[in-house]
Amino acid sequence: MSDIKKVVLAYSGGLDTSVIIPWLKENYGCEVIAMCADVGQGDELEPVHDKALKSGASKVYIEDLTAGFVEDYVWPTLKAGAVYEGKYLLGTSFARPIIAKALVDIAIKEGADAICHGATGKGNDQVRFELTVKALAPHLKIIAPWRIWNIRSREDAIDYAEKHGIPVPVSKARPYSMDRNIWHLSHEGADLENPANAPTDDVYMITTPPEKAPDKPLYIEVGFEKGNPVSVDGVKLDAVALLTKLNDIGAANGVGIADIVENRLVGMKSRGVYENPGGAILYYAHRELEYLTLDRATLHYKEQVAIRYAELVYDGMWFAPLREALDAFVDSTQQTVSGTVRLKLYKGNIISAGATSPYSLYNEKIVTFGDSEELYNHGDAEGFINLFGLPLKVRAMMKAEAKKNNE
Repeated sequence: MSDIKKVVLAYSGGLDTSVIIPWLKENYGCEVIAMCADVGQGDELEPVHDKALKSGASKVYIEDLTAGFVEDYVWPTLKAGAVYEGKYLLGTSFARPIIAKALVDIAIKEGADAICHGATGKGNDQVRFELTVKALAPHLKIIAPWRIWNIRSREDAIDYAEKHGIPVPVSKARPYSMDRNIWHLSHEGADLENPANAPTDDVYMITTPPEKAPDKPLYIEVGFEKGNPVSVDGVKLDAVALLTKLNDIGAANGVGIADIVENRLVGMKSRGVYENPGGAILYYAHRELEYLTLDRATLHYKEQVAIRYAELVYDGMWFAPLREALDAFVDSTQQTVSGTVRLKLYKGNIISAGATSPYSLYNEKIVTFGDSEELYNHGDAEGFINLFGLPLKVRAMMKAEAKKNNE
């Protein structure tokens, strides 16, 4: 431990990371630099700065990563159509790599020997933090207190904080473990640990429960350029402003609640309830535009890519060569994914209400039930079906001949 003189800690200002600062100094005798990442969680970060210093940090960085988070992590995942196990829009998963990258950047700048995080030994986040460090700065040591210290419960952490005079206001009003950024808010723990329990309305901190949403549907239009969202109702917005606006719209209409028992990377199942109002709208709208602009083979292959992409993001492999290679494929598919999608939002539902694109592959002259002989000859279908079905015909003939010979 004596070779670790300076550590950069991923600091949130909560109970665990506040306790970690004096614990690191006590057990390693090292200098601790705190880094708090702003990924649009909406917290007031100035008190966090002072709290870290009072807890023993020698220096505090507050990094505004929100714009980069949306543009460089959220949008690529959206364009890939990546959804983990059919429900989870990866809100925590792709936030960890950008936070870990900031930790690495500061560690290199400060000449630190190690980085430290407060992720538990049962969760996915420890993997996401540490794989990023290994990918970007393998020389840095990693300290994960929850895997090695004697603190085993919230009560233990509170006792440690009180003993060391650490200012940690603890509230038992909300018993859930939560993670929030501009993309989502997650809830785990307490009564949600039993999958038989439906979430109560007081779980939701962003989204209006669907049955309490307005009785009148709301229509919105989302514009895309090469797969990236660029406008809402015809007004062009930067990435942060656009997502913020859609979060407000979706939340007011009860959109984006996901309840999933998911398979954690570390081998166990866990139950999470996610609020993703803006994200749900964007995924739906983006998919609608792809239906219009991607050919059948590309769309179907991209569906397979989306599953693998989601697994890579969930598993903390953001900086893996495979994810970067898949990005190249996805970006190629998005060259024509431009246009406008109209949606109807009503009591938690997202309903298609039309889409237009200058690159639409939908040709009414071909698909119409009316006369379209110059573009589509109905007689051509017979030859196509004969060739397409030839293997089936040959197999049936073989089975008939085999049966005859065995009689």
